[in-house]
Formats: sequence, structure tokens, C-alpha cells
Amino acid sequence: MASSNWAAYLNRSTKLLRDSSIKILRMEGTDGPSRAPLTLFRLNSKQDIEHFATGCDADIGGTSTVHLELDESPEHNKGSGSTATGRFWGEMRLDVRPELQGRIRGGYAGFRSKPRPTLFGEMVDDVSNHQFLALRLRLGGDPRLRNSYFVNLQTDGPITTDLWQHRLYFQRNDGGWEDIFIPFENFILTNTGELVQHQITMMRERIRTVGISLLGGNSGVWGSYDLGINSIRAVNEEDVTRPPMIEKDPSCGI
Repeated sequence: MASSNWAAYLNRSTKLLRDSSIKILRMEGTDGPSRAPLTLFRLNSKQDIEHFATGCDADIGGTSTVHLELDESPEHNKGSGSTATGRFWGEMRLDVRPELQGRIRGGYAGFRSKPRPTLFGEMVDDVSNHQFLALRLRLGGDPRLRNSYFVNLQTDGPITTDLWQHRLYFQRNDGGWEDIFIPFENFILTNTGELVQHQITMMRERIRTVGISLLGGNSGVWGSYDLGINSIRAVNEEDVTRPPMIEKDPSCGI
């Protein structure tokens, strides 16, 4: 495992050096910024899944469960455009261990990309030339949980507990794959689960991590959850294939 982590570290370092060198050699910026879609993460192999970490309320005394696995089911992947995709699944429960009742709140699970250290500093993504976050997802599980999913972005800022968040709005009810588009400008800034009173502009030049959370405790819902994830990209309006769904009231975003 140690040798695998070292190899991944060197691969990231090499990629960062190569990408930086290509930008210099091509003198990128003289012809204007690229508007081509930018793939941030794909979840189509076991190696892709290893780039993410999971967590849930069971880590602090809750009773929910969480899994992030590679799903190679032809039934689940039909219409995804891939033969294998990520599957985020488990049980959302509101109960906590008896000795912790009244002290903690249950009802959350999530996953996020792991930090990507290199020889030249941490690898981040620049989405400043793109307007929308695009996620290709498949919603399954208990329908009561469909409005409790959120996407989270962490930037390379001074406050590590800051998260930019937006609810995921699904249109399909048949378990099929769909593309969800969210304007970056509509994300709201939160800190430790609370809305930050003074909102600022997101530092889109340095996206550190991307993740999805299920917050059943906020709305008092529980049950089995099941979410398929194919890809997470940054795109512009010419790549948007359906109207973006945004929060009408940012205070409801967490």
C-alpha cells in the first residue's frame, strides 16, 4: 500500500509539472481561456474510487452506514455512458448510541475527494473559466431522501472548515441517469454546517476537494440511500443540456 501511495504521489507530481510546462510552451492565455469542458473526477474504475474518502455520523456515535464502491451492474449502468460507475450507498439513520442521546445529532453521510499532495505543493483545479458544475448521477434508494443530497466544494482558503454548498435537484423518478448543472455563482458558503452570514466570492481558481453529502438529519428523514456517480465536470453554457436547478432561498441550502 505504501508503494502504491508513493507511486500515486509521483504521478501527480509529474502531471502537475507536465501541465505547467505545456501551458508555458503553448503560451496559454494569449488566445483567450479555453471554454472546453473540464473533467474534475470520474468514478469509472477502482483506482478512481480510491481518490475519495467517506464518512458518516457513525464516526462520532451515530448509527448510519456509508459505502463508496465501484458498481459494474449492467442494470445500474445502462444509460450512463460507462460500463462501471461509483455507487454511494448505505442506511441513513437518525438514532445515536444511547449514551450520546441529546449530545450529538445523527443523520449524515458523505464522501469527498482526497487532498492531492505533490512535490510542488497540493494539486488544485482551476474552474475560473467555467460557469457550471456538471454532475452525471443516478438516484435510487428511498424517495424520501431525494431532496437531502448536497454537493460540496472546498477551496484552498485559510479556513479549512469552510465549504461551498448547493442542494442537488433531481428531475428523474425512474432510477435513470441524468445531468445536473449548478452555476458556481449560486453556491453558498458554510462553515461546520452553518450558513456564513457574510458571503464572499468563491476562489474558483483553487478548488481543493469535491464531495457529496446526504443530510437526512436536517430534514428528519431516514431510509436506504443509493446514488450512482459517473463524472464531475466544469462546463460552460454551450454544454448545458437542461436548465440549471438553483436554490430559491440560500438559507435552505444546509
